[in-house]
Amino acid sequence: MLERTIKRYIENTAKSFPVLLLTGPRRIGKSVLLSMLKEEKRQYITLDNLDDRRMAKEDPAMFLQKYNPPMIIDEVQYAPELFSYIKIWVDKKKYDYLQGKKSANPAGAFWLTGSQKFRLMKGVKESLAGRIAIIDMLGFSHREICKRPFEGRSFYPSMDMIHTEPAQKLKMMSVYKLIWKGSFPEIHTKKNMSRDDYYRAYMQTYIERDVKDFQGISNDLKFYTFVRAVAVRTGNLLNYNNLARDCDIDLRTAQVWMNTLERSGLVYLLHPYSPNITKRIIKTPKVYFLDTGLATYLANIDSPESLEASYLNGSMLETWAFIEILKSFWHNGLEAPVYFYRDTNQKEIDFVLEKNMTLYPIDVKKTALPGETDTRNFGTLKQLGKKIGTGAIICLCQNFSPLPKQDIISVPVWEI
Repeated sequence: MLERTIKRYIENTAKSFPVLLLTGPRRIGKSVLLSMLKEEKRQYITLDNLDDRRMAKEDPAMFLQKYNPPMIIDEVQYAPELFSYIKIWVDKKKYDYLQGKKSANPAGAFWLTGSQKFRLMKGVKESLAGRIAIIDMLGFSHREICKRPFEGRSFYPSMDMIHTEPAQKLKMMSVYKLIWKGSFPEIHTKKNMSRDDYYRAYMQTYIERDVKDFQGISNDLKFYTFVRAVAVRTGNLLNYNNLARDCDIDLRTAQVWMNTLERSGLVYLLHPYSPNITKRIIKTPKVYFLDTGLATYLANIDSPESLEASYLNGSMLETWAFIEILKSFWHNGLEAPVYFYRDTNQKEIDFVLEKNMTLYPIDVKKTALPGETDTRNFGTLKQLGKKIGTGAIICLCQNFSPLPKQDIISVPVWEI
């Protein structure tokens, strides 16, 4: 198992909260990571076990008698009935601890994993508010795959980068191989793992166990067609009408199914930047698949060479860059202040990061030699009345370097 950046954040958080919930898509290594971190006395229970699941749902009090904390409960979304009883246990221990019983410290008592974050949220908010830390996790980052040192930082462009020597230099096809392969751990850690076989099995499991169990979707073929239609639209504005038409479903179904993909961690809806928070929410978002390997599989792209030659080469490169930026925040325990920009004149910026009232414009280009024309839309942010920080062109260049316009740099895509 490769070292995970998020490990340190989990270890520190578990010292402060009685309940920790690690969420993310299926098979991205949540339970494996927690099992590696657990001490000898911590029990591991998976609710994939039907006997334990039944007890957790029908008699949660008995479940917590049979399995005493500290414990790991894997796939806890199957038994939200547990949350109220976990709350009772935590509050009792907190009271005892405040009365001077040091052995009653509830910190780190329950480590939970779930692959249906939004389904879990209702029960969590009602029962465990103030008692739980919720941590988002995705597949391997590129830095983890190539065993780069843990840096504990999120990605913001900076002119200081031009003084940094890239840790590696990749050719274009090496980048597209990474994009095509994806970031699920088993793809990288199991020898002779067939990418196509893996993703085929993944989608079968996802539809049978997540979609049918939680959403009651009965038409497997139409839903699968819908997922594939979303995959080829990654990095683009979300148009429900076009999706519904192309998949032969109604508009409401397209919206419900997109919500299903978002809830299960397969896609991310990126909202446009606006100083008015309400406007960010109501404007049309862009949709991004959260694993490019799965997206290229669903798009029937059978090799890195086919990907590089396809019309999707730019959107998949942009998607991969977005995922890596997102991981740089999430895997360090931070919210990701990432948006895109589009104005009424159709001027677009792929990503805008916000920090301390400063905006950082970023575009992703399939080029090794970015020029001034690649940054022509960055100046439109000045009309927003905020400070503009260092801009970046994330691309296939070999080194960090300044661009002709002041305070803009080129960044090798694998150095995010």
